[in-house]
Parts: sequence; C-alpha cells; structure tokens
Amino acid sequence: MGKVLQMKKKAGKLSLDDMRSMINKSTGLNVAHDLKADNPTAVKDWIPTGSRWLDSIICKGKMAGIPVGKVTEIAGLSASGKSFMATQIAANAQKKGFTVVYFDAESSIDPLFLERAGVDLSKLLYVQAVSVEKTLEQIEALLSNYEDTQFLFIWDSIAATASEKDIEGDFNPQSSMAVKPRIFAKAFPKLTIPIANSQSAMILINQLKTNITSNVAEAMTTPFIAPGGKAIEYFCSLRIWLTRRKARASFVENEKGVRVGSETKVKIEKSRFGSYGRTCAFKILWGDDVGIQDEESWLEAIKLSGTDRLKRAGAWYTIISDSGKEFKFQGSKWTQQLKDEEFRNTVYDIMDKEIIEKYDTDGSDINVDSE
Repeated sequence: MGKVLQMKKKAGKLSLDDMRSMINKSTGLNVAHDLKADNPTAVKDWIPTGSRWLDSIICKGKMAGIPVGKVTEIAGLSASGKSFMATQIAANAQKKGFTVVYFDAESSIDPLFLERAGVDLSKLLYVQAVSVEKTLEQIEALLSNYEDTQFLFIWDSIAATASEKDIEGDFNPQSSMAVKPRIFAKAFPKLTIPIANSQSAMILINQLKTNITSNVAEAMTTPFIAPGGKAIEYFCSLRIWLTRRKARASFVENEKGVRVGSETKVKIEKSRFGSYGRTCAFKILWGDDVGIQDEESWLEAIKLSGTDRLKRAGAWYTIISDSGKEFKFQGSKWTQQLKDEEFRNTVYDIMDKEIIEKYDTDGSDINVDSE
C-alpha cells in the first residue's frame, strides 16, 4: 500500500496552496501546480521549423513552431523532407540554447549536410539508435542526470529503429509482432512529464505507409498510416505529416538544369493548439544550399488566404499596405521585392492578419483531442 497522504485539518477557508505543498512534499517532486501561475502544462516557447508559413498555422492565434515541453511527430513519405526539416529545427533550437541530441537509426546523417543546414556540430550530441529500448533508456538517463538542461531530442526514425527482440530474433515478422507499440505504450507515460518539467522537446521522425484496408471509404479518407502504435498518436501534442508532389512543376533546378530540391505539402494531422487539418506547402533544397525555401512560399500563402490586399493582373501582382501604398511587381521578382524593408513588413503584416489573427478565437473551438 502506498503512503497515505495526511494533513491536519485547519479551521476556516480551504487552502489549495496547503494541498499543493502537501502533495509535492509527499511525492518528493513538484507535481501540483497553480494553473494561473507558472506551470508545465502551458507552452511557453516554440522552436521555429524554418517555414514561417508552417509556424503560422501550428497554433491558433499566434506564431508558433515545435512546442517546447511536448512531443511532436513529423511523419512523411520517402524523400518528402522529414530529415531536412529536423535539421532546420535542430539549428534553430541550438540558437535558442537547447542541447540537441540526434538519435539516428539509419546511420545516414551527413555531417556536411548538417553544417550546411546551420547546425553547430561541436554542440550536437549524435547517437546511433541501436534499439528502441536503449534509445528510450538513454533519453530517460539524460533527463534524470541533467535536470537543468533543455534538450531537443530528435529520433530519426521510429520506424527504422529495431527492438531488442528484432535484433536477437530471426527474420520472421511474426516473432516480434506488436513489440514496438507495446514498448512505446510503456515508455511515453514515463517520459512525458520529465520532458514537460525540464522544458525540453522531443521530435519523433516517422514514416508514412500505405493504409492497406478492405474498407474503401477508409482508404480514401486515410490513405496513409504512421507505424509505432497508438501510444505515439496519444502522447504527441502535434503531428505533422509530409507528402510530396511528383509533377515536374514541383522540382527545384539549378542554373545547369540539375534537380536540387522539390515541393513538400504539409498537413497538421493532430494538434492540441486548435489547428487540426490546416495545410501549407514549401520547397526544400538539398543541393549546395540546404534548407526550406521559406520566403518563396509566402506569396502562395497570401494568395490562398483570400486577402483583398493582394490584386493580380496577368503576370503582375499588387500588394497594398495598411497606409494604402501600392507595391506592384511580377511573381518572378518576388524574392527581390522582399529586399525592400517596407514591402517586407507589409507582407509580414498580411500574413499575421490573414493566417494567424483571422483564426484567433475565444478558444471555444480549439481541438483538445488527447486521444
């Protein structure tokens, strides 16, 4: 039997502060909080993804990114940009003072690629993800032994990491069926609170696989599934799914006609921040320049927002500032036009109002699905 919590009854008004103190003292941990004061449930900070458009649609009513203190899944099809986005987030996390720990199950990360993405290798802890169990144990040990450190854990990828049973056994899939989902079902309840209390963050890179089902309606509405079991779905506060276009129009080519990038489509598959189902798109570069073509996507974001401050006549666009000033330009000159500070600030203003503030509400329709 566990220790029974006891406290002397006090005359007068019931004191929640006394109750919180009693629970924290008995537990030996700071687990009882005043939700009107500083507490681990609120997201106090965000790590930019490298895409302003994506950061604008993650949390209703504010510029966001990867939520600090929470678990995020980035799942995608092959070559859709999962690892590319992870490196951008890693670089941005380092700028904010996070210690980035990169667990690589595929031994495929190129140090030069990381440096081109802006990652400081001297401050990156790279670990081969030998097995699911060992990776989880290492994360738990780091959180326990370095309580004052803010970590960003990137696990690339969940689907590619074997369990101990997979390693020790044969190649018969039946011998280790459902082992990883059972491990995750036990692991995430242990890790979620330590991640929140240390104001760390975890990114799970995952693969999207074809949903093989006899239910035609389900296959049409949910063509993909992400492996790993239901625990990942339940414990992730944010799930970002990436798919890619195959059309030539989605390619990015250099001056020699060599393909150096492609377009990625993004959907918020789950969000505890009121943004479920929202989408965006951008192009990712993997040539000499590595990263997201962020600025290039802003024109499409403004066009899709339906703002009346953007006019189009053939190849020419006109953007109108708050003061009524008109900026006329051709679509092909978009990035050059952004070098004008007044024009750039006008673009920021339109994106903030049309993509962020327009979707800000009193919170009554925020998706709080924790399942």
